[in-house]
Amino acid sequence: MLPALAILAAALCFSTTGTAQALAGVDASPLAVGAARIVVGGGILGLLALAQRAPVRPHRGSRTSTSALIAIGAAGVLAYQPLFFLGTRENGVAIGTVVALGSAPIATGIVDAIRLRRAPSPRWMVATAIALLGVVLVSGVTGGATALAPAGLLASAGAGMSYALYTVCGKALIERGWTSTRVMGAVFGVAAAASLPVLLLAGTSWLLTPNGLALALWLGVVTTAIAYLLFGWGLARLSAVTVSTLTLAEPLAATLLGLFVLREQLTLVSGIGLALIAVGLAVVSAPSRRREEVPDATARA
Repeated sequence: MLPALAILAAALCFSTTGTAQALAGVDASPLAVGAARIVVGGGILGLLALAQRAPVRPHRGSRTSTSALIAIGAAGVLAYQPLFFLGTRENGVAIGTVVALGSAPIATGIVDAIRLRRAPSPRWMVATAIALLGVVLVSGVTGGATALAPAGLLASAGAGMSYALYTVCGKALIERGWTSTRVMGAVFGVAAAASLPVLLLAGTSWLLTPNGLALALWLGVVTTAIAYLLFGWGLARLSAVTVSTLTLAEPLAATLLGLFVLREQLTLVSGIGLALIAVGLAVVSAPSRRREEVPDATARA
């Protein structure tokens, strides 16, 4: 269960993003905040990767080069935040978040199935469906018909695909002998270098304020560097599709933070949604534990 707990801890770190921005109250665009987050957190991860000089064993049997995997993963990191914020701007925070978070495990399942030429397990599909239903209920988007902007839906779905790209590319690099720290450092380090000009163009004056600096450090250190170290450690020990479903704990934790920190109210429907997310997470983590423990016991015998 330790790898699953590591992913859940990473999701808890991710979930503090919205609360941190609400408490900081800085006058900065989402693009600037997102770029600062990647510059700080990706820079830290990149330095940690450079500090590791362990050799990488050669990989055969794949036509995708290591450099291409890093580039695709970094592109996923760079694309996620602007697409996510565009989706929430066009269709609202609730719908944009549901489509982005909901499409992420589905996209991961499709991309990983193509890569491995093997479909995800039926148990994963059931668990993911339960958790996604919980995300929909927690979001509150079931309250009535709303005219949706197609561009916003595409952007939110694109955010989900971006998540799938850097998750699957990270898993592929780990399978080539890379440590999880080197993988996260390489992918996010490249993304950090590419985000620096974006941050400069988006504006940096907010970083000179105490709240702005504190927000950038929290988002960079906690929600990126620490979160993705945990994420990478779990990804090295679990399948990409299992990891993608476990990260659906993020809206669960974000809702609880809203309740206890921001004093938000919890409706009955949202409470049912939280319970469904918890059930889905419990179901998806159980088979991964059994699959990994049985072979170890056989080897020791």
